[in-house]
Amino acid sequence: MKLKTLLLTLCMVSTAVLAQKVKYSKEERKEMNQYLFNEGFNTASDKKVSTIILKDNTEHQGYSKSWEKQKGQILSITIQDIDTKKSVKFAAADIAEMYLYATETEKSVKAAQFISNMRNYSTKKYSKSTTDEAILFENQTVSLKNKKESKAFLMQVINPEFNELISVYYDPFASTTATTGFAGAPAFGGGVIKSYYVKKGDKVMWLHKDDFEDNYDFLFGDNPEFMKKYPKNSVEWNYFSFLVYQYTDMSHG
Repeated sequence: MKLKTLLLTLCMVSTAVLAQKVKYSKEERKEMNQYLFNEGFNTASDKKVSTIILKDNTEHQGYSKSWEKQKGQILSITIQDIDTKKSVKFAAADIAEMYLYATETEKSVKAAQFISNMRNYSTKKYSKSTTDEAILFENQTVSLKNKKESKAFLMQVINPEFNELISVYYDPFASTTATTGFAGAPAFGGGVIKSYYVKKGDKVMWLHKDDFEDNYDFLFGDNPEFMKKYPKNSVEWNYFSFLVYQYTDMSHG
């Protein structure tokens, strides 16, 4: 009886220890609050050469002319071939990956949005909003908002520098948390993106901030060192990009 009582006590103590929150310093929280994903874009320049690589490894180059979308995700794209000058349409299902360039207009809009929110000054890099580099899109079969019939889309990878284990894709229809500001002055707080499409292993899902805790173990639970340092009861959705980066780094370490 005493042994059972002792084991029960030890179990309760262990559970309490595991449930304790990790207390981070102000500097650590500032670092965790950094936004490390690239900006998402909804248009493509018809002035710069786009590159399309099909699943059979053939490559096509041309100027983006139009595309067909569903909920902002690309179902097909039409380019003007750089050599033949003819318009060619490609279905997302046939494309492995694609490289497009953002329009100058949309880059200007993104830059203005950056400047208009003071939160960005300490959490985002300005270059993430105004990139001149080619933007990577990958073929993924996904159910939009985890509700629609699964289809093949071309989705923008927003963590190309650290997507070896978890790929994060732009959600063009994502909402953001509210900001507070005054007329003519930059806003305070808010502006946090509420959803992304995320791939780990063979699973691709729409991840909303409200479902973050429920999916935390799936995303990061296979790395005990990470889970000890960043348990789900100690972190926030705002830290998502940092957590993906840290998980990738610690998994390779």
